[in-house]
This record gives sequence, C-alpha cells and structure tokens, in this order.
Amino acid sequence: MIHPTSKVMIAGAALLGVVSLGGCATKGFVREEVAVVGARTDAVSGRVDTIQTQVAAVEGTARDALDRATAAGKLAEGKFLYSEVLSDDSMKFGVSKAALSPETEARLDAFAEKLKTDNRNVYVEVQGHTDATGSKDANYRLGQERAENVRRYLNQHGVPLNRISTISYGAESPAAPNKDRAGRQANRRVVLIVLS
Repeated sequence: MIHPTSKVMIAGAALLGVVSLGGCATKGFVREEVAVVGARTDAVSGRVDTIQTQVAAVEGTARDALDRATAAGKLAEGKFLYSEVLSDDSMKFGVSKAALSPETEARLDAFAEKLKTDNRNVYVEVQGHTDATGSKDANYRLGQERAENVRRYLNQHGVPLNRISTISYGAESPAAPNKDRAGRQANRRVVLIVLS
C-alpha cells in the first residue's frame, strides 16, 4: 500500500510537471508571436525607409523649382525697356529652319551695337517661335534652336552669355493665324526682350 504522504508527493510532482509544461508552451507561443511581430516591424521599417527616400527626392525637386521661381521673380523685377521682334522680311526663318540668314545677322549686328552703345547692364530674353506645322515637340525643339542660334550670334558679337537666356514657345503664341502662308511666316520668329 502506498502511504498517503507519497500520494500527495506524486500528485504534487504531476501537478508541477503539468504546470511546467504549460509554462513552456506559453513561452513557445510568445516566441512565435514575437517573431511574427518582428517580421512585421522589419517590413514596416523597410517601407518607412522607402518613403523617406521618396520624400527626400520630392524635397530636392521642390527646392530646385523654388530656386528657378526665385530667379524668374528676380528677372521679373527688372524693368522692361523694349522688345525687338525678328520676323519681318529681313528676319525670315524658312519652314523647319533655324539658320540665320545674312539679313538676320545684319539685324542682330545692329541690335548688339545698340546694346553696346547704350552701355547698360541689361538682360536679354530670346524667345523662339514657330508656325503650327509639325508636331508640338518638333516645334518646341525648332523654337529653341532658333533662339539658341540668336543667342550664340549675339555672344559672338560682344553680348555676354550670362546676360542672355533663351526660351521656346513653339507654336503656342502665334502672332498671326496659321491659316495661310503669310500668317505662318509671321509666326516663324524670334522675339528679343530687353530688361534692365
């Protein structure tokens, strides 16, 4: 026969075993849950890093845009002196052409001399325009090429490059309707804006 104290000891040992096994199961469960939460935290951390990189890129782009807007604002603060439109018969640009004719060069020579004679620190914006024939992208490129050719010519004749900027409007700002040959010819032009 088993002594009653022994029964109590066996029952206590069995109870202790069950409790310790239950404790191990709880620790295992906690470890599994911690691993799942850790994996989720790592994923979220990776997403946060990606978003921070994207925010930094947007901030850089916004800073560049702000710098350009500030520069444009400073330019706009300058006083408009006069403009010169290079589109009359002496300034014809051929269809899809950006080359300067001898007549154009003569007009630009007179313009550069006027700038030198005035002897003022002025800023010149060279605007390139086209007629409506051709694609939008091609017209922008052609307008820019016309403006750049004028810019180079003026620089070669004494106007500092840092005082000349170029912009292409393509066919967006017509001077005349593009319905007939005369209107399209009037739209193939370069406009020089002089600011002090």
